[in-house]
Amino acid sequence: MLFVLKPGVPRPKIDEFTAKIEARGFKTFLSTGTEHTVVCLIGNTATIDLDTVVQTNVIVEYGKRVTEPYKAVNRTVHPEDTVVNAGGVLFGTGMFQVISGPCSVESEEQIIAVAKSVKASGATLLRGGAFKPRTSPYAFMGLQEEGLRLLLEAKRETGLPVVTEVMNQTQLLLFEEIDVIQIGARNMQNFDLLREVGRMNKPVLLKRGLANTLEELLMSAEYILSEGNSQVILCERGIRTFEPATRNTLDLSAVPLLKQKTHLPIIVDPSHAAGLRGLVAPLARAAVAVGADGLMIETHNDPAQALCDGAQSLDLTEFGILMEDLKRRVAFEGKRMGTAV
Repeated sequence: MLFVLKPGVPRPKIDEFTAKIEARGFKTFLSTGTEHTVVCLIGNTATIDLDTVVQTNVIVEYGKRVTEPYKAVNRTVHPEDTVVNAGGVLFGTGMFQVISGPCSVESEEQIIAVAKSVKASGATLLRGGAFKPRTSPYAFMGLQEEGLRLLLEAKRETGLPVVTEVMNQTQLLLFEEIDVIQIGARNMQNFDLLREVGRMNKPVLLKRGLANTLEELLMSAEYILSEGNSQVILCERGIRTFEPATRNTLDLSAVPLLKQKTHLPIIVDPSHAAGLRGLVAPLARAAVAVGADGLMIETHNDPAQALCDGAQSLDLTEFGILMEDLKRRVAFEGKRMGTAV
């Protein structure tokens, strides 16, 4: 349920209205746009009489029931696109950002070399795994806390904000200096973890699960927003289908569909979707064409020697060539890359 307020209502009156609603056991989400301010109720609103609220509160212009189970992420509630500020890099309206870096941080020399190169090519954020969820318990699990330290060293060397994945709630204290917390595909429905990152004042990159629907992705994002954190970037990274030719099947239709359903920015990860280096560039170009707000692309200074996912990683030269192509395509779409002004 949402209530659209009349123009020019002072903030004390809005706070008084929301306090009255919250006293009845509901959470509220305030959406302030250029034309309207909307108060969204989160909870079982069947007990609320819509007409009574409108008629007894002079600041309310009209009310509306939201039929979808996700409320705070719903474009009906928040018609204008949300812009996420990730360490000075903007995701959302009019912007297109590329996140790049290795699957995992392997050494100081490796991560700094990759960071300098991808920045020179035009990437605006650095990715790198410190804690790695792996299918096999015997595979390389990342450098853990040392990997976080090396990521932050690369940030100091290059100025690139960093994105890295958290595995569970106990690790969150280690992520204080990390710019964007990634929730990986395997954790998309780890609801306790989603609530915890929702209580943090830090951008979250939420990846779609291996076999999850778009509604399930949006409901996971709802967990984060319902705790007060609206700085969420959604990531389409491919889903598991019957087709074995690629690691996953990239669902590019998800991008325009999500654009219709939610105000949150959406990026695409062609590396995990394909699992094959030769498919990353064409899928990245397709992501630009369908309206994505950015890309996450795995790169490595020596993919053949990578400790994980070398087969899907571009080398630094390949990434530079792709970025030159993407810059032209992004400009043609009327968007731009870069940091906040």
